[in-house]
Amino acid sequence: MQEARYQLSGRVRASAAPPIPLAAQWAAEYSPTAADPLINLSQGVPGAPPPQAMLDKLADATRDPTTTGYGALAGDASLRLAVADNVERVYGPPAQEDFRVTADNAFYATMLALAEPGDEIILPTPWYFNHQMSLEQLGLSLVPLPCHAPDFLPSPKDCIDLISDRTRAIVLVSPNNPTGAIYPRELISRFAVLAQARNIALILDETYRDFVDGPPHHLFAKTDWPAYLIHLFSFSKSYAIPGHRLGGLIASRTFLAQVSKLLDCIQICPARPAQRVVEWAIGAMSDWRDGVKHELQSRQNVFRELLEGVDGWEVATGGAYFAYVKHPFEGVPSQKVSQYLAARVGIITLPGTFFSPPFDRIDEDRYIRFSIANVDEATLRRVPARLKRLNELWPTLPH
Repeated sequence: MQEARYQLSGRVRASAAPPIPLAAQWAAEYSPTAADPLINLSQGVPGAPPPQAMLDKLADATRDPTTTGYGALAGDASLRLAVADNVERVYGPPAQEDFRVTADNAFYATMLALAEPGDEIILPTPWYFNHQMSLEQLGLSLVPLPCHAPDFLPSPKDCIDLISDRTRAIVLVSPNNPTGAIYPRELISRFAVLAQARNIALILDETYRDFVDGPPHHLFAKTDWPAYLIHLFSFSKSYAIPGHRLGGLIASRTFLAQVSKLLDCIQICPARPAQRVVEWAIGAMSDWRDGVKHELQSRQNVFRELLEGVDGWEVATGGAYFAYVKHPFEGVPSQKVSQYLAARVGIITLPGTFFSPPFDRIDEDRYIRFSIANVDEATLRRVPARLKRLNELWPTLPH
């Protein structure tokens, strides 16, 4: 095929590529059987669809001609009101006009609104790889804030030393992707104080907030939160509708006035059918969401107990969708171990190298992300036998 001869963006060409297809390539080497099927623990997706009542309402909404037209840039008013009520119950009282519904592109739009090429964004590592990709594509300087075992929590004290005149924001993700670590409220408050003192933004990505007990933080209860806080979230995981790409953000009216310009160019308006159904689901599916939360919390405990029976494998941290697992093979990069997990024993995972800058020491590269929300408990119980099989095969494998 003839290649393009026109110039392409250097920033985009230099940015990282999506890593999940690479993991799928490793899995293509595995020969599944009925007794040993492929186990996909690579992507943070709901393990089951939403209840039939929600599926029926989605179908009805797509057949309604009123949902085919343009909607409000900020999201339909009725959904915004429902979300504002829900956020007030969870966190405190942010006003409705401080809220925007987006097409799950809030992080990208936020970065465009905040920073110019060359500005710096502090991002704890391990980081979510799409955050890294977004910053690279926008020409922003990613400043790693290393988080270390055993808890993988970011340190405000370490963060202070990273702030410069070009720093525009600190990004926190809790519950974290990839580690699953849940940041204590007091820790988030300390970062809020730091951001406020340095006049930079604190961006909280709380995609998995509905899978923890109690309010993730109390920042919204304070009247000064608009001065520094930008809150991002997604309906995809909470309502098991990632294919509908619906999310949102809460921030000051000053910030939202600028980000709205970007959203008008990126999406014009969020998908109308999903908005209508989520408006209903916020109240009607609260018991279902609580059930999913408790199920995932139980699954974390089960998975941790399962790995206790496998020599050398250990859950370092876990929460919501993810468990961050230390592998037993000293001196071997996590990417090589993940490759063998997929190709030799049929478990697709993502290595820590996909979520970090290059490691200074090989012994730091010992962690692999297992997405335990993808499958049911019965499937998770197959994992220990596969890990034991890899332990047995390991002396015979090139590495």
